[in-house]
Amino acid sequence: MDHTETHPLGFFLPENTRLLMLGSFPPPRSRWSMEFYYPNIQNDMWRIIGLIFYQDKDYFLKTKKSFSREKAVAFCEEKGIGIGDTAAEVIRLKANASDKFLEVAKPFDPEEVLSQIPLCEAIVITGQKAMDTFLSVIPQAEEPKVGEYTCFTWMKRSFKLFRMPSSSRAYPKPLEEKAAMYRTMFASIQMY
Repeated sequence: MDHTETHPLGFFLPENTRLLMLGSFPPPRSRWSMEFYYPNIQNDMWRIIGLIFYQDKDYFLKTKKSFSREKAVAFCEEKGIGIGDTAAEVIRLKANASDKFLEVAKPFDPEEVLSQIPLCEAIVITGQKAMDTFLSVIPQAEEPKVGEYTCFTWMKRSFKLFRMPSSSRAYPKPLEEKAAMYRTMFASIQMY
């Protein structure tokens, strides 16, 4: 019998959040290297951000096998980056981190989340499962092509909706190529 898994982290929403990053759902705990978003040492999100902002893909590493929660949190608080996932509850069809084996049992509540971050002007989605889930709760948003954005209005606010490549190594693009796309996105909202 498949059981429902509730999101273990909730949303990380600094008061100054201007950009909300949304993935699908964290990997199983056995793959975590820290108690924060993108905890899997095999996931390249913190390497991408390290390359862009510090010219060092290893900036967020604590050890060779773990990321530094402290550095990740400090960076997000300084830059005004909130992080969360589009799924609040999932059923994992296989005991791994792959989106294709995730069934979303309950999506996040965009009204509840966005009402907490009044300065937020952009949302970045980092994978197809996350995008599909996002569009299921905000159907008036239009899916952008990977590396681009569309605009939408929600709760009388305007947002840019970015679709960035997945930071998972299962997504076959070199780290530098992914970082270049994320750099363009950060620059377009004056965060880089």
